This record gives sequence, C-alpha cells and structure tokens, in this order.
Amino acid sequence: MSGRAPEPGAATAEADAHLAETPVAREQLLRGNFLDVRRDTVRLPTGDTATREYIVHPGAVVIVPLLDDGRLVMERQYRYPLGQVLLEFPAGKIDPGEPTALTASRELIEETGYRASEWACAGRLHNASAYSSEFIEIWFARGLRLGERHLDHGEHIDVMAVSEAELDNLAARGELTDAKTLIGLLWLQKWRSGQWDLRWQPAAD
Repeated sequence: MSGRAPEPGAATAEADAHLAETPVAREQLLRGNFLDVRRDTVRLPTGDTATREYIVHPGAVVIVPLLDDGRLVMERQYRYPLGQVLLEFPAGKIDPGEPTALTASRELIEETGYRASEWACAGRLHNASAYSSEFIEIWFARGLRLGERHLDHGEHIDVMAVSEAELDNLAARGELTDAKTLIGLLWLQKWRSGQWDLRWQPAAD
C-alpha cells in the first residue's frame, strides 16, 4: 500500500494569493492529551488584522470495509460531546510519523478484528476546516478475514454488517449524520456505479 496522498490545492497556491491570510502572532490556548487549541493573529489580504482560533490535529483515516457478500462493516459508538450513539465506518487518528496506509490497517484490526487483502486510497476530506487542521483520508478495504480485535482502553464499540441499501436509507431519513461515513457512502456509490475510480493494491502485510 502507498503512503500519504499528495496535498490537494498545491498547484493553485499562487493563484489564490489574494485570499491568503498570513500569521503574524501565535498563542497556545490549551494543550491537552488530545486537543491543541491555538489563537493566531493574522494579516488579511486587505492589510487589516484578525484573530483565528483553531485546533491542530494530526489527521485521521476512515475505512470503508467491504465484505464478500457486498455488506459493509460498521460500528456503533457513543460520542460523548453529542451524548448519543452514532453509526460510523471504522476510523482513527494517525500516530506521529505513521503512514496513513498503516493507520488504516491498524485501526481496522483494532476496532473490528478484520484484516484486508486489498486496499485503495480514495482521497481526503476536511471535516471542520473553519476551526481545525484535521483531514481524514478515505480508505477502502476488501478481501476481509476476521480475527481478534484489540480495542484501546476506554473504547466500547459494537461491530455489525450493514447493506449499502440500508445505509442509504438511513442517510435519506437523516438518521446517518456522521460526516466521514456519509462521504464514504458517496464514494462507495460512485465507485460501484463506475463514475469514480479506485486503485486497488495488495496489503503490505
């Protein structure tokens, strides 16, 4: 499997210079076990200044795991800030210096117990660009074989198999609200219809 995808938008940086904001001062507001919250003073294209508060995030992956019968491996997990359980594709944050391909494989095994024989990197999404540097890289996995999972301390996750039609119905009724899962479903539907391409590669392990 390949490593990180190229940064999107790099070729248009010069053309977008009239929109760019330049940092002139930086302040760290919070450094927790997970969150790194900062406030920057920036110079606007007009020459005026403004402040930008944002979260520095190492990035994450989401995995769309395809069973041989066409169903999808999904998770139900309690999300504390929302106070409710969400249905989601497996996902997790990137460890320091870790290639995203390894992150995807590791998270799939840890959270579901499944190993994949083939992988495809679809692309990236920015789920909270107004206040976070986080990106989520979208990976597809197939040729799944089930083994033992290894949840992190404090993780409580139900794993289930859901058909694409069931997931699509949940989305249509507004009951599927997780952004990365909705984007993963879109990619899946576009790929299965032949509109979008996926380049499959054998697993490295």
